[in-house]
Amino acid sequence: MPDPTVQGENIHGTAILIGERGVLITGPSGSGKTTLALALIDHCRQHGLFSRLIGDDRLLAADHAGRLVCRVPTPIAGLAEVPGFVPRPLSFEPSGVIDLHVRLVPASEMARFQEGVSEPIAGVLVPRFDFAERNVSTALLAMMARLLIAPFV
Repeated sequence: MPDPTVQGENIHGTAILIGERGVLITGPSGSGKTTLALALIDHCRQHGLFSRLIGDDRLLAADHAGRLVCRVPTPIAGLAEVPGFVPRPLSFEPSGVIDLHVRLVPASEMARFQEGVSEPIAGVLVPRFDFAERNVSTALLAMMARLLIAPFV
């Protein structure tokens, strides 16, 4: 894992681990990043697959040997924003390698088919998929298909 003294690029997003995969979810405030992350974590746990929050709202992203690593800043470690409440504690991992970037966008900006799109984050190219913001049910189904988790196994 990266040297904790290296700050990294401060980004607005939520990161989770699903099995051995790291997923970064970005989008504007209120687009559903935390809601999608918590839905994915819950779905995976129900199907016996390891899943855990890395960090919610703010992350430190850095290139580590050509891989994107996201860490949660210490002051918000283990906290997730829940609409209408103060941040709530949640089991977490302090960092993880990110394999996939999910970007939440207005439905009008989303391409119907999205294979082969990558975007640099902290200087590392990461595969990216766009999903309609505030549409957790559709994004959850697409994420399950993309990551080959139940029922897509």
